[in-house]
Amino acid sequence: MILEVDNIELYFKDKRILNGIYLKAETGKITGLLGSNGSGKSCIMQIIFGTLNAKYKLVRVNGKPILKPLYKTNLVSYLPQHTYIPNGLKLKTLFQLMRLDWETFTAIFEGFYGFENTKIQQLSGGEKRVIETYLILKSNREIILLDEPFSHLAPIYVEKFKTLILREKQHKIILITDHLYEHITELSDTIYLIKNGCSTKIESLEQLKDYKYLSL
Repeated sequence: MILEVDNIELYFKDKRILNGIYLKAETGKITGLLGSNGSGKSCIMQIIFGTLNAKYKLVRVNGKPILKPLYKTNLVSYLPQHTYIPNGLKLKTLFQLMRLDWETFTAIFEGFYGFENTKIQQLSGGEKRVIETYLILKSNREIILLDEPFSHLAPIYVEKFKTLILREKQHKIILITDHLYEHITELSDTIYLIKNGCSTKIESLEQLKDYKYLSL
């Protein structure tokens, strides 16, 4: 599967935030978005997902325009930066609703063993992020959008998710952004830099220095 987004233009009042953005992501590849805070990376994720309206946009899957919001299809799952799971749910109920196996999860994330009757509201911010990211990554969708998945995570969990992301990419499109750019450059097969409202495909880390994203 190939996902393309083209000609994205986004304005907040009279200020242009994004201008003619183009991205291409494919099954079997991790596509990374880099850019400074406020560059519009999260906006691009929301526009692709369909929860943020752009002045112009074209979303194509396998060359065919998608004329309704992508979230109304069965193709996509989106991890936003904010918490999205209701506080009162127990973890075992949540995993049952998502048709995911709790034992498989705890075999990877051993620190959650015995937490199946714990409610979301009882978890720390980092623990919530682990649950939320796992549910999105393992969802039965072909397009996965990950916005800051490594935020608030302990280093050991970051490494576990890197392994999981590399495994899941074999049969999914994964579009990922994070302010911890080293993780993005390490994981990604394709990288786009968002700067001054435009997207540039990055072929080497030297380009990131040329564009003043990385310090010399």
